[in-house]
Amino acid sequence: MTNHFIDTASADTTPLILLATDQVDSWTASQDDPVDGWLASNQFTGETGQRVRVPALDGGMKCVVAGIGDGLDAEAVMDVMGGLVETLPAGAYQLETALEPNLATLAAIGWAQGAYQFDQYGKKGTKGTKSKERPTLVWPAGADQGYATVAIDAAKLTRDLVNIPANDMGPAELATAAADLAQQYGASCEVTIGDNLLTQNFPAIHAVGRGSDRAPRLIDIIWGDESAPKVTLVGKGVCYDTGGYNLKPGNSMALMKKDMGGAAHMLGLAQMIMATGVSVRLRVLIPAVENSISGNAYRPGDVIDTRKGLHVEIGNTDAEGRVVLADALALAGEEEPDLLIDFATLTGAARAALGPDVPPFFTDDGKLARALADQSTLWSDPLWRLPLWAGYQSSIKSTIGDIRNDGGPFAGSITAALFLQHFVPKDTRWVHFDIYAWNPNKRPGRSIGAAAQCLRAVYGVIAETYGQD
Repeated sequence: MTNHFIDTASADTTPLILLATDQVDSWTASQDDPVDGWLASNQFTGETGQRVRVPALDGGMKCVVAGIGDGLDAEAVMDVMGGLVETLPAGAYQLETALEPNLATLAAIGWAQGAYQFDQYGKKGTKGTKSKERPTLVWPAGADQGYATVAIDAAKLTRDLVNIPANDMGPAELATAAADLAQQYGASCEVTIGDNLLTQNFPAIHAVGRGSDRAPRLIDIIWGDESAPKVTLVGKGVCYDTGGYNLKPGNSMALMKKDMGGAAHMLGLAQMIMATGVSVRLRVLIPAVENSISGNAYRPGDVIDTRKGLHVEIGNTDAEGRVVLADALALAGEEEPDLLIDFATLTGAARAALGPDVPPFFTDDGKLARALADQSTLWSDPLWRLPLWAGYQSSIKSTIGDIRNDGGPFAGSITAALFLQHFVPKDTRWVHFDIYAWNPNKRPGRSIGAAAQCLRAVYGVIAETYGQD
């Protein structure tokens, strides 16, 4: 991703100018008549999304002017820069608008976000199709190049993993991706596979994944000083979800390659932590399964064991993500981490409540929630806290087991979070994210496909809390 940047401008570098609506008149007044007239003829008013290439006398480009609406806020800067990289012709550009360091960093991240292309598959199914040549940007003045590079690379890893179709990204391939990342940073990676899940006491992961001929597994990465504070990341790794015997309709199954989005995000976040040397003892746990139908698949009405000893009544086999997370969260809690974070593409209810762009998160820790909100604003990384409303516990009460995996027709994201809470030790600092991991609509700087969500905000909290070597 960082090959979309260059260090210095040259004679051929084209200036980029960002203008708010209230800056257009003063800026054009400072330019020569041809520039003023050109912007007027193109009806440029500085509204967000407007962009005009101003021609030079020699037939080239004198500059590019882009509107940012009401002013220089983080979201506008990222969206405008992402939209520019998609529409400008190949060549070198330099941002001439002065930005304070955080906005300059986000300008670079927005540019890279717009420049992202998933090019492992061609239009005719041939792998390795050449990407469209993108323009390059001189690193914005004041940008934190080190942080921006890490954030960009983590988002790329996350989006690539989610975009890969399930025929090439099953539990085994996800484990390989995790092992490759661990090796890159000198971390250990152990994988428990198939029936060994039963002998190692991960019965819930095994129950969900046994119906597929692609064996389920638990991926376990460990990195960092053993004496450092323990931060554990748990990611839902359902590499494809048919819904099981509660089979999804075709239109609901089409995007289920992204049901391992939680795992992809945790690998992206782990990469950020390891690349920057955050002073933690990091653990990443990923239950990797495929939820399929077979004679051996788990059924509605089954009662299955879990690592924690709780018995889960299966009300719906399409609520499998929380079941596999149960064993991973129980394992995580056994070593009493200082901070436990899980990401999962868990419920349609979260999308109904907040849409695809704003992931809800759940925690009983008010200080942690405020820190996440602050980092969300700082890094233009949307998220929103929803309540762990104990009054809805009755929705997941079982008459035959300890707990049900389906929560009725109301507050589905909350009841899913309450289910997970049963597998987290009471005094553990824990936060759960219910993400979508997908951008369903084409927008400036955001192509249809995998989306990396909350990585900058969550990383910001971790780095601020524990510091870096």
